[in-house]
Amino acid sequence: NSAVVAKLMVLPLSSDITQKGYEKKRSKLIGAYLPQPPGVDQALPQERRTPVTPSSSSRYHRRRSSGSRDERYRSDVHTEAVQAALAKHKERKMAVPMPSKRRSLVVQTSMDAYTPPDTSSGSEDEGSVQGDSQGTPTSSQGSINMEHWISQAIHGSTTSTTSSSSTQSGGSGAAHRLADVMAQTHIENHSAPPDVTTYTSEHSIQVERPQGSTARVAPKYGNAELMETGDGVPVSSRVSAKIQQLVNTLKRPKRPPLREFFVDDFEELLEVQQPDPNQPKPEGAQMLAMRGEQLGVVTNWPPSLEAALQRWGTISPKAPCLTTMDTNGKPLYILTYGKLWTRSMKVAYNILHKLGTKQEPMVRPGDRVTLVFPNNDPAAFMVAFYGCLLAEVVPVPIEVPLTRKDAGSQQIGFLLGSCGVTVALTSDACHKGLPKSPTGEIPQFKGWPKLLWFVTESKHLSKPPRDWFPHIKDANNDTAYIEYKTCKDGSVLGVTVTRIALLTHCQALTQACGYTEAETIVNVLDFKKDVGLWHGILTSVMNMMHVISIPYSLMKVNPLSWIQKVCQYKAKVACVKSRDMHWALVAHRDQRDINLSSLRMLIVADGANPWSISSCDAFLNVFQSKGLRQEVICPCASSPEALTVAIRRPTDDSNQPPGRGVLSMHGLTYGVIRVDSEEKLSVLTVQDVGLVMPGAIMCSVKPDGIPQLCKTDEIGELCVCAIATGTSYYGLSGMTKNTFEVFPMTSSGGPITEYPFIRTGLLGFIGPGGLVFVIGKMDGLMVVSGRRHNADDIVATALAVEPMKFVYRGRIAVFSVSVLHDERIVIVAEQRPDSTEEDSFQWMSRVLQAIDSIHQVGVYCLALVPANTLPKTPLGGIHLSETKQLFLEGSLHPCNVLMCPHTCVTNLPKPRQKQPEIGPASVMVGNLVSGKRIAQASGRDLGQIEDNDQARKFLFLSEVLQWRAQTTPDHVLYTLLNCRGTIANSLTCVQLHKRAEKIAVMLMERGHLQDGDHVALVYPPGIDLIAAFYGCLYAGCVPITVRPPHPQNIATTLPTVKMIVEVSRSACLMTTQLICKLLRSREAAAAVDVRTWPPVLDTDDLPKKRPAQIYKPSNPETLAYLDFSVSTTGMLAGVKMSHAATSAFCRSIKLQCELYPSREVAICLDPYCGLGFVLWCLCSVYSGHQSILIPPSELETNPALWLLAVSQYKVRDTFCSYSVMELCTKGLGSQTESLKARGLDLSRVRTCVVVAEERPRIALTQSFSKLFKDLGLHPRAVSTSLGCRVNLAICLQGTSGPDPTTVYVDMRALRHDRVRLVERGSPHSLPLMESGKILPGVRIIIANPETKGPLGDSHLGEIWVHSTHNASGYFTIYGDESLQSDHFNSRLSFGDTQTIWARTGYLGFLRRTELTDANGERHDALYVVGALDEAMELRGMRYHPIDIETSVIRAHKSITECAVFTWTNLLVVVVELDGSEQEALDLVPLVTNVVLEEHYLIVGVVVVVDIGVIPINSRGEKQRMHLRDGFLADQLDPIYVAYNM
Repeated sequence: NSAVVAKLMVLPLSSDITQKGYEKKRSKLIGAYLPQPPGVDQALPQERRTPVTPSSSSRYHRRRSSGSRDERYRSDVHTEAVQAALAKHKERKMAVPMPSKRRSLVVQTSMDAYTPPDTSSGSEDEGSVQGDSQGTPTSSQGSINMEHWISQAIHGSTTSTTSSSSTQSGGSGAAHRLADVMAQTHIENHSAPPDVTTYTSEHSIQVERPQGSTARVAPKYGNAELMETGDGVPVSSRVSAKIQQLVNTLKRPKRPPLREFFVDDFEELLEVQQPDPNQPKPEGAQMLAMRGEQLGVVTNWPPSLEAALQRWGTISPKAPCLTTMDTNGKPLYILTYGKLWTRSMKVAYNILHKLGTKQEPMVRPGDRVTLVFPNNDPAAFMVAFYGCLLAEVVPVPIEVPLTRKDAGSQQIGFLLGSCGVTVALTSDACHKGLPKSPTGEIPQFKGWPKLLWFVTESKHLSKPPRDWFPHIKDANNDTAYIEYKTCKDGSVLGVTVTRIALLTHCQALTQACGYTEAETIVNVLDFKKDVGLWHGILTSVMNMMHVISIPYSLMKVNPLSWIQKVCQYKAKVACVKSRDMHWALVAHRDQRDINLSSLRMLIVADGANPWSISSCDAFLNVFQSKGLRQEVICPCASSPEALTVAIRRPTDDSNQPPGRGVLSMHGLTYGVIRVDSEEKLSVLTVQDVGLVMPGAIMCSVKPDGIPQLCKTDEIGELCVCAIATGTSYYGLSGMTKNTFEVFPMTSSGGPITEYPFIRTGLLGFIGPGGLVFVIGKMDGLMVVSGRRHNADDIVATALAVEPMKFVYRGRIAVFSVSVLHDERIVIVAEQRPDSTEEDSFQWMSRVLQAIDSIHQVGVYCLALVPANTLPKTPLGGIHLSETKQLFLEGSLHPCNVLMCPHTCVTNLPKPRQKQPEIGPASVMVGNLVSGKRIAQASGRDLGQIEDNDQARKFLFLSEVLQWRAQTTPDHVLYTLLNCRGTIANSLTCVQLHKRAEKIAVMLMERGHLQDGDHVALVYPPGIDLIAAFYGCLYAGCVPITVRPPHPQNIATTLPTVKMIVEVSRSACLMTTQLICKLLRSREAAAAVDVRTWPPVLDTDDLPKKRPAQIYKPSNPETLAYLDFSVSTTGMLAGVKMSHAATSAFCRSIKLQCELYPSREVAICLDPYCGLGFVLWCLCSVYSGHQSILIPPSELETNPALWLLAVSQYKVRDTFCSYSVMELCTKGLGSQTESLKARGLDLSRVRTCVVVAEERPRIALTQSFSKLFKDLGLHPRAVSTSLGCRVNLAICLQGTSGPDPTTVYVDMRALRHDRVRLVERGSPHSLPLMESGKILPGVRIIIANPETKGPLGDSHLGEIWVHSTHNASGYFTIYGDESLQSDHFNSRLSFGDTQTIWARTGYLGFLRRTELTDANGERHDALYVVGALDEAMELRGMRYHPIDIETSVIRAHKSITECAVFTWTNLLVVVVELDGSEQEALDLVPLVTNVVLEEHYLIVGVVVVVDIGVIPINSRGEKQRMHLRDGFLADQLDPIYVAYNM
């Protein structure tokens, strides 16, 4: 049975939702073997919280669902390669720990976000080209079972894998035979398929590169695998098992080590990718430019396009020009050449004469106007377009903006603005559909110029006068139209096309395609731009052709519509994209009446795409029997800049097969053409896109740098020199020069012609016979570690992994983001609405394997989003730049994310090797160590200061109180405020003395305590606590102040109280009546064992008598009180404070803050430990000033309480905690005006000290200062103090002395334990604020924590302190002596080896400043960097959690708090999410990116939790170790846990 357990635990692909979901699943799997685990009631699956369905989050609906399909579908050729690649990984499955997800996040996208699959679906059942997809196995078990079949089918098939789908046999090559084989096997093989969801440790789990080592992991027995963590610590928790698995996965050897480095302006060197010595290099000769055939001059070719329109409009007005279809496929409207001519004239006349006034027409010839027409109205568009040509104005066709915030619509606005467009032509229907304001105005779209909308329908226009006639002249160099193009980054450029280029392009197309008069052509493409515009609107008119236009909306309803129209009209030519062929295949179910023999040319507009070839092949296979001839398929290549780049000519010769290239993918990444490698998997099969255009010259140049001609076996950017191209980017001369005015150079350095070439943006080569091959676009190029990968190829590979099962309609986006000086590949896919967590995770791991095998590149991030949520382009494709934008700003809202930084990021700096430190032998002369002044400093000398401090003559605080009660009995020492700001209670000297006496009697008589007994004081912040403390001193007992349990949260707070009471060995417990009841309540009994409490005394009813005598200690070194506190690392530590130390402490503070009986001090701190306790309970008695006490908890109901009290009592000195400061900053941020009106005035405050035991939180203190500056707060007044366990206050700002200073240090130097001062605002700079001034009587030195040697000025080391108010040791029951002596009694290893120092455990440095201190000496400033306990050793460097946390909090607006810790050398980042749970997964990539960029660390685990999960102690410090324990024990109820690979 243990094997079953191991099987379940070691491999995590059993999708665990949270611990409970996991338990439930586990019980199902192994219920038969296991007894019920205790404490888990498996019958009740507990919902953690109500599920948040995405319908409640409006963001899912802002995307348009109009165009649901994408232009991609899977490729057969590719699928085989991918299946084979995955088969190679057989048992070596990926050990990817599955992320944990909260139940409510798993609820799938609500149904309204899902458009139901119609028969034409883009990828619902498109996987099967032959129509019987039911045969292929659908379950993952099936596909694993088939692996040997796949490999046999592939290696045994007669055709080579790569061209299998192109074989001419009656079937369709190996792909289909394979499917049949699989279908049969599936039926015959009745044995149980292997269980893929869980793996046992016998299979070595590998995530390696194929060339990695394949050492087997020796199987461990039973559960042993699970029980060991990286440190050899046995751990049985669910989380740590996952982490362990991650650690094991990451231990495997990564890529080979690299040698060179980037110098990142510091010693931390980022590694630079070295060129692989074995990488393929081009070896061919220099290529020759390729010339197309002569552009023939045909006598009847018109001198301009308008002339052609005039000719046909007058001589054959009845000839059909354009037929438009409705959504039922019925002809909606036939536009004849006569109507086109008359209506265009009417439009031209109205544009020129009816806009503006006669004297000031709005539009003049040469001006730009925009054309806004929907995709189902080509007729209106055509009329408007030719109207513009006739009026000699320049049309700028764009998409209809559907909403004001359309994806990419803003950039279109910039284009219109830069073209100076003021008029928009549109159709009636479109005008009605545009969003309107209440007044009926069309609002200005975001980023758009102000436009006049002009409807071009004939009925709205006035007739031109008889004598008006458009001016028709021969084509010249004026601009004819501007076609928009969207760049990689989403910006939109306008490509200008001149009238001569327009005409020449039509002529070249006519010659290349052999167009003749009155031919019929079916056009499925967008008629506003690109191939659809060139063939369906322009060239067609030149040749008087008849265009049948199929709108996108009809294709959605009936994907076969274009084929039906080809048959119906016996069309000679059709213009389609691969997806139209693909959809036709999917929808095709043996229609009888289809006959495609009329087609002489099927133009494939995206024939240059890597996935187009399989579409063409599959289409031919199915439709050959319907009269489709192979030579009819004509792929073409085009670009907005160069127009048509190449097109395959229709031939009559069916024996000449088209060109094919089977290229090594590995070679391509180095830009080298290598035909089919031995490794049949990683190849790209490309088809030719025909020959260079008539009248053009083509060459290919190196994609970057000087445009040098490529070698014959090298991939380059294709460049074209011809008349028929665009001439510039409108209004952008610089970019125009780089693209439209390129002079290719030969190797000898001279240009090849004197004419400029145009970069097409296409990557490819010119093959044998002058055939042009395109292998990708410049825009899709991603350069990862020096190798070039094409986004489209990666899409094709990803789509080939279980395409029908998983990706919704083939919608995948691939782009790269730059992280840490390299491009990183990101894949975003929409998942089908019905897919489970299991499916998605399995798909993700398989995609990683496939891309790794085929492209040999790591994927940085794989994100899955719900169906229909990616931003769309107007025709339904994915809007790539918008998707990337959403990803980078964290608003993509994925439902699954897998990050693989460990496998991708190979350029991290080398881990640091520690250098041996300089030992005692290093030159030490006087106060210099290795040439620097020793870092030591001290406060004023207590002995030297002459002041009339009356309290000095008493050794004990109890005596000081008695003296004050006699001399100034009615002087008020304490005033306690309630939440309304009124006085709840106050104490004069004599009242305090009398109450203390009564409490002393009670302790002796009711408690029967001896002197020296310990008493726990469990009181809320207030007066009772103070009285009880002095009562203990009067009775000779040792008090311990303990925070009372929280009534709303007894279960977690009471055990801490119990622990302190037990650890401090308290003989009795004093408290109020209310808390007394609480300790005896039923909730308390459930939380702790109430029978073991010591006797509890309730001080609400006190005896009426005085003690016989007040106890006086025999020796000032005896114990006065114990101070217990939970450190930031979660350790409970009590320290002993002697009477001498207590008095010295009070005196030090009195001197530093100049406290006298006439003073008032406001204190808003918790009074339980450290300086907070001393200020609350002790200082007023010693110095006689009045303390105004404000319990911090009262601020929760009234955040202004503290500041109002400070203002009302005209206080000069006040003390608070970071929590209080944060409460004020957040709670009063918007109220400063109303507070001012209430008379709040902070101008009298000279010191406002934050009491803390950490590095000063400079951002918080600065925002506090800035916020309350208007209320009179002086920014210099705000400062911080520093305390720790060995000395409760080392520094405190005080009244005299220079203001606190701030320095900027290099964060990277700090990691190496060095201080390097930099300018403010320089990269990697970190501001550090001085922690107040060193108190009188305190000496500080900076020592090396390892060697204990003294360090020089401005060197980072541990802060050691020597002072009369140091604590005298830890109070523990264990008595760990070594720790005790090390922390409290340390000596330097050389230099002054006599003085005894206490080690604070904090790293910091001293720096001598130019300022002078109170003694007139130069002032030494102390800067605290962080606690040694908290610091994390990663990659040999020392990181402080707060630095990483600061970066993470900046990464996304929804991250409110963050805490980091390490676990077995993995960095775990916990973030609190303030937002909907749908945003949780957005944070994972952003957190990973920012930590990589700023800290050179790879995050191992990202945990997203609710607000308030990160525990914080009373001082407002994060309890990272508690958090770590909670995480490992699976108690955080995280929203999401991502394990980065």
